[in-house]
Amino acid sequence: MTPQFPSGPPPYPLGAPLVRREGRLKVTGAARYAAEHTPPGCAYAWPVAATVARGRVTAVDTARALALPGVCAVLTHENAPRLAAADDPTLSVLQEDRVPHRGWYVALAVADSLEAARAAAEAVRVTYESDTHDVRLSAGHPGLYAPETANGGYPGTRERGDFDAAFAAAPVTVDATYTVPPLHNHPMEPHASTAHWDDGHLTVHDSSQGSTKVCEDLAALFTLDKSDVTVVSEHVGGGFGSKGTPRPQVVLAAMAARHTGRPVKLSLPRRQMPAVVGHRAPTVQRVRIGAGEDGVITALAHEVATHTSTVKEFVEQAAVPGRVMYTSPNSRTVHRVVPLDVPSPSWMRAPGEAPGMYALESAVDELAVLLDIDPVELRMRNEPDTEPDSDRAFSSRHLVGCLREGAQRFGWQPRDPRPAVRPEGRLLLGTGVASATYPVFQAASEAEAHADADGGFRIRLNATDIGTGARTVLAQVAAAALGVPEDRVGIEIGSSDLPPALLAGGSAGTGSWGWAVHKACTGLRARLRDHVGPLPSDGFTVTADTRQETAERSPYARHSFGATFAEVQVDTVTGEVRVRRLLGVFAAGRILNSRTARSQFIGGMTMGLGMALMEGSGLDPAFGDFAECDLASYHVPACADVPRIEAYWLDEEDPHLNPMGSKGIGEIGIVGTAAAIANAVRHATGVRLRDLPLTPDKLLPHL
Repeated sequence: MTPQFPSGPPPYPLGAPLVRREGRLKVTGAARYAAEHTPPGCAYAWPVAATVARGRVTAVDTARALALPGVCAVLTHENAPRLAAADDPTLSVLQEDRVPHRGWYVALAVADSLEAARAAAEAVRVTYESDTHDVRLSAGHPGLYAPETANGGYPGTRERGDFDAAFAAAPVTVDATYTVPPLHNHPMEPHASTAHWDDGHLTVHDSSQGSTKVCEDLAALFTLDKSDVTVVSEHVGGGFGSKGTPRPQVVLAAMAARHTGRPVKLSLPRRQMPAVVGHRAPTVQRVRIGAGEDGVITALAHEVATHTSTVKEFVEQAAVPGRVMYTSPNSRTVHRVVPLDVPSPSWMRAPGEAPGMYALESAVDELAVLLDIDPVELRMRNEPDTEPDSDRAFSSRHLVGCLREGAQRFGWQPRDPRPAVRPEGRLLLGTGVASATYPVFQAASEAEAHADADGGFRIRLNATDIGTGARTVLAQVAAAALGVPEDRVGIEIGSSDLPPALLAGGSAGTGSWGWAVHKACTGLRARLRDHVGPLPSDGFTVTADTRQETAERSPYARHSFGATFAEVQVDTVTGEVRVRRLLGVFAAGRILNSRTARSQFIGGMTMGLGMALMEGSGLDPAFGDFAECDLASYHVPACADVPRIEAYWLDEEDPHLNPMGSKGIGEIGIVGTAAAIANAVRHATGVRLRDLPLTPDKLLPHL
């Protein structure tokens, strides 16, 4: 048939609250996740984790395990397939006898059933030679050093002006240290992989935020061409960063499948995940602010101490927000890191910004208290004209708008700034505010747009939907570019056999994928417009990539901004803090789907509530492992913990981003929430706690 394009705008324009395309599949159980693929003859694997904090394996006795019914193999560093050198050393599993930290995998049991594999793993006897270990982070640790770069490629240290002199001369100063414990991602779906080999071709169903990267790494590890590896991540049950790059389970599953000649399924036990899939590293953050009596900041220093593992360097970039947020002619932002005998830290939702803005926004609140200036007003007085550290103009910056609209919607005024003056029986009530920011990332992606002879369209690219509604939003982008109804557009994502695309992370997915989709669809529409008569039976296909566009460095500083407001109640008898209200207003470019966007904002704010009040892992100094290793001990917000949460956004026009005018929204919701809650607790009680989470045992002695 001849292609038909409506003359007006599509019936579902960008921003419309379309329901997720995969929603029915998920609620009916038809959506299949990595561990729900069971090829014929599939075996099951269960890992064996090291029980020493540091040392080496001297012997592995597998006789009892192999004698159990249904057990087909036990892999160790002595018999496991050899791997090529890995860019990420955490993937070099079962290659040597070294044990860098407790929980490092030292064996893998494979059996006909999950129960048999678990029993076999428990029957493996490992002998170790232990070394002394160190898992304690402190601001004065002798092993701390200043890295050249922090995560994201940011310079480890940046200085402007003369901070020491400006701070000494400031009439009003804040000097405070804030700590955030190790935090764990704990997605609902554990990390899982199902792998099988067929005539030299490796196929893996993997729970991953980006199967292109998994495909590339598996090909390198097993010395294969990328065309000989297919990685499918069709449905993913959350990741929050912990599935951003390959994790050990996918390598172990592929190794076991090669060793046994059978498909192998491996789903990590939740109790093992904290030691092998990454965590947000703890931070000790000293923030110093000097200001005039008018509240204008003249000196700002943000100095961060954090840990990494002895396996690889990962530096949480918590001082970076201090380079973006407020005017300060004299600035010092420093990261220091110490390698400890701990699991390797990695990405967790809003790495850097989430812990860094907790400290910075708490310190700004302390400054507001000292100056007796309203916290909203103080932030407005310190709005920079350009990005402080780079002096680049912002592509758009509507933080003041977020603060004003948030204050109006929240009912911020009239607010008595005095602490502990809102009693309600044995409860004390208070309110707090914090700003939020997150950078705009975009990377090269490729997309294919196809017009079928029957009038339908098909978009293909290796995007990943980790629960954010990517399929739906990409269909909206394509429909808008093609000028057709959204229901005429089909979407294929989630396989490394599709055109390569950026992983789902860094709030960069939709902006990067959508740009490629828009470019391919624009090219396809132009080709169809020039075509006369019916389409050929195989239709038309246009492929486009954004390598050239994304390689060009923008002359603008590009960031999302937001403001979070919180109201809390503190029980003076038990010390319990409960959040009554959360409200966020965000400036994040053009919102492409109001329904899924609101879900993302609210989800991030809920995660920030957990960070503020309950989440945290403690490293046991004697055993070297995380004490909270399951959801019984690592507490996350449940329904009863989550109050009324409202999320709004400004209609922000920014022509310096991508054809859709969109910024990322997956992470900014968490960024300001912990500080807003902590500031509200201080307002309610008069007590300033600087050590997250704000649990009753910390607060009660002060009440």
